[in-house]
Amino acid sequence: MSADRHRIGVVGLGRMGGNMAARYLEAGYEVHGEARSKEGLDKLLGSGLSWADTPRQVAESADIVITSIPNDDVLRDVASGPDGIIAGLEPGRTWVDMSTVSPSASREVAEKVRPTGAFMLDTPVSGSVPQVQSGTLTIMVGGDQEAYERVEPVLRELGTPNYIGENGQGLVMKLAINISLAVQMLALSEGLVMAERDGVDRKLALDVMTGSPIGSPMLKAREPLVLDLPEDAWFDVGLMHKDIRLALETAKELGVPTPSAAAADEVLSKAEELGYEHRDIAALREVLAKEATAS
Repeated sequence: MSADRHRIGVVGLGRMGGNMAARYLEAGYEVHGEARSKEGLDKLLGSGLSWADTPRQVAESADIVITSIPNDDVLRDVASGPDGIIAGLEPGRTWVDMSTVSPSASREVAEKVRPTGAFMLDTPVSGSVPQVQSGTLTIMVGGDQEAYERVEPVLRELGTPNYIGENGQGLVMKLAINISLAVQMLALSEGLVMAERDGVDRKLALDVMTGSPIGSPMLKAREPLVLDLPEDAWFDVGLMHKDIRLALETAKELGVPTPSAAAADEVLSKAEELGYEHRDIAALREVLAKEATAS
């Protein structure tokens, strides 16, 4: 590792955070990490991850702290208190929060970081585990532009960063993208179930649909999952539903109508009722198929 390489800290070593840490280790960075448990982290630890017992210890050990966590409450939890990230930050360091949380919660925490002389960037991503592993995430960044420019080369290890604007605006951009993500998956599922109900072969219908002008990169990537839903999700229904609800809340605050997001919210609620919360969003085809059978 070169002497000028930033030391990286990762808080939250789940599917996304764990794969981010692995990618930085493979690139030769010094990586410190913390999670609620060491369970399932043997490979990371064996690859050189330095374990920290608290988020504060991660912040004290790293030049750039990356977080990948599930919701507003966990964000506030890892930020605050004597063992939180803020307590370990020093002037000039940068906290890069790659979670998808509400813009208002992110702005609230960014304000608490400011007196430390450090910077917090909201840095949500578009993409799932395969994109982390290949370094092809789309990354939206909100916050201080000079801080962004300092960490931009580090973010490029994970994908393509895009500076959006002030704190919270990276998250607004991510929620805008996820409205389309949910609605695309829902629309494909609707059309596919309709074709199946009329006797069209499912694989043929799916091949024709994803090969047509509606076949976005996201839908093409999920084609195998629609045909054979895996146990391990790339992006599960529960997290998608959380993001759609955040989008609905944000749009309401801004006075923006969201009819397609509202429709996705309804179907995602049904998916959770049917037990698909931890399955990939490709499960929406199965959900609509069950609803069609029930009717």
